[in-house]
Amino acid sequence: MSTRVHPLSFLATFSLTLLLAACASGGDSRPAPDAIAPAPKPVAVKPIRIGIALGGGAAKGFAHIGVIKMLEANGIQPDVVSGTSAGSVVGALYASGMDAFQMQKQAFGLDEAQIRDVSLFSGGVVKGQKLQDYVNQLVGGRSIERMKKPFAAVSTQLETGERTVFVRGNTGQAVRASSSIPGVFEPVVIGPKHYVDGGVVSPVPVDAARQLGADFVIAVDISTKASGRNPGSLLGTVNQSITIMGQKLGQQELARANIIIRPSVNDIGAADFEQRNIAILEGERAALAAMPQIKAQLAKLRAQREAAARPPIPVKAPAEACKESGLGRLFGGKCDEEDSDAKQ
Repeated sequence: MSTRVHPLSFLATFSLTLLLAACASGGDSRPAPDAIAPAPKPVAVKPIRIGIALGGGAAKGFAHIGVIKMLEANGIQPDVVSGTSAGSVVGALYASGMDAFQMQKQAFGLDEAQIRDVSLFSGGVVKGQKLQDYVNQLVGGRSIERMKKPFAAVSTQLETGERTVFVRGNTGQAVRASSSIPGVFEPVVIGPKHYVDGGVVSPVPVDAARQLGADFVIAVDISTKASGRNPGSLLGTVNQSITIMGQKLGQQELARANIIIRPSVNDIGAADFEQRNIAILEGERAALAAMPQIKAQLAKLRAQREAAARPPIPVKAPAEACKESGLGRLFGGKCDEEDSDAKQ
């Protein structure tokens, strides 16, 4: 006795078999083995703008050259430069286009007579005109706004005590104003105002570097902490007095830096230009010790920016994926979303 199979029943069974086989093998939504997925579009990441803030410290400022030398040797090129007092001198030369070796050559050839012009009519203090002319000569007469790197020299307005950041105008004059230690240099007259050393209000100009657009600031602190003893000289007394006044303020501003480099130059006197070589070496040593931390933080910031720049991957809700697959109805069930709708 033969059993006859209805054509429609056979067709339904065959279709169900094919559908179940497709589900078991992952469906036909997968690309063919030889299909090539489109390459992901490159992610545009904003470059990190590195700033270096060079603090004041008279003859200890030669340490800044050693720090910059090590940064360059490790492929780290600051984009913007800010400086206070001695830091403004080194900062101006660096912003003008000199590299660390060129600055070191200038430092070794420096004669104090080139920058010291004592005025007998003002109590023996230094006028500062020679320093201004010396800096302008080395930077090729460029004004601040024509520097190869954005540059800021920080000074203190004598009448109000306000911090003044010079970002345009006569480079040598701005450096002179930033370096005019009270009692040692004459205040610098610019327009109707008088200006003195920037270390009075901003010993390490981190905020000035931020104002120039830096989003990662390397601060170099060469300030001398109070020694607990009498300095024993006019320049030492004035320098230590300024240090004491600016210590608390300096700590607050340094807290806004990403990295702080502190060369061991406390034993170098404010006027001890003969130890310039030691100061440079200490700058190199301190920067080299900080290099792993600098590189790690820069890598972390780059990774954060890359992650933020990537477009989000769309993820479908389980109920939506269930609906599109049709599996809910195929096996007689319903998707979660449908079940919730039915219960309402």
